[in-house]
Formats: sequence, structure tokens, C-alpha cells
Amino acid sequence: MSAADRVRDIVVPLVADAELSLYDLELNEGVLQVVVDAPGGADIDAISRLARAISRALDEHDPIDGKYTLEVGTPGLERPLRAPAHFASAMGATVKVKTKPGAEGERRIEGTVTAADDTSVTVRAADGTERRLRHDDIERARTTFEWGGQPKQDRKKTQA
Repeated sequence: MSAADRVRDIVVPLVADAELSLYDLELNEGVLQVVVDAPGGADIDAISRLARAISRALDEHDPIDGKYTLEVGTPGLERPLRAPAHFASAMGATVKVKTKPGAEGERRIEGTVTAADDTSVTVRAADGTERRLRHDDIERARTTFEWGGQPKQDRKKTQA
């Protein structure tokens, strides 16, 4: 069993006890990132309590060799998409995808997720073309957030 699997076994019940859901867990180069979510978002107090509980449990069980940094947070507005479930939850959302070198077609794709399953995701570009991407061909992907509202006026132009 890998260190990440041992950590997952410890973290999952703690996240459930906090009435949050585990969005992602990654142990990479001495950094353990635990990303959680909740309907309507997770508040800072819940995240702080969870971080303390995870820290205590990891200290007690010591599943990771060597030093590491624990980071507990939410996926944010522009969510990373790494697992098939992430893409499925992003149906209808605008995403940016970068494929791995050697994957067929353009490496950078931006559009709306129109389909997702355990092996692939389909993205519709602004011009209406669709591209089906195997999860194995994706280097990284994230949802994008477009800020609403009017652009600020240039002060120099409005002053006379």
C-alpha cells in the first residue's frame, strides 16, 4: 500500500466527520494537499478544524516517511480537474485543457464540457467543434471563471 493510500484511509473518515466531501488528495514532493468541498462551499472554520484533526491523526499514525507539508483547502472557483468524477461534475462548465505531448490535435483546448465518463471527456469549442479526449492524454485541466460586471473606465479619458 502506497503512502497516499495510507493517508487516504486516515483522511476520508475525518472529512466525512466534518460533513465535507473529499475533492482531491495528492502527495507530491513533500506536500500533502487535501482538497475538500461542501454544497454551497466549505467555510474557513470547518477547514481549520479539519486541518487540525488531519494533522493529529497523521502524527499519530505516521503514514508518510520523512518531512512533509500539509495543505488543506477548497478547490476554488477555477477547479483543477484530475479525476473522471471531476470532469463529470464539470458538465456544462467552461474548461481549459492542456494535453500531453504526442496527443493528437492541438495541445490547448478551451470550451464547454459536453460529456464525461470513466475514460474520456468531450469539450465543445466556441466554434462548435467537439473534441473527445482520453483522460490519459490530459496533462492538466481546470474550470475557468468569467468575472461579470462592466470593465472599468479609463480615468484619463473620462477627465476633461
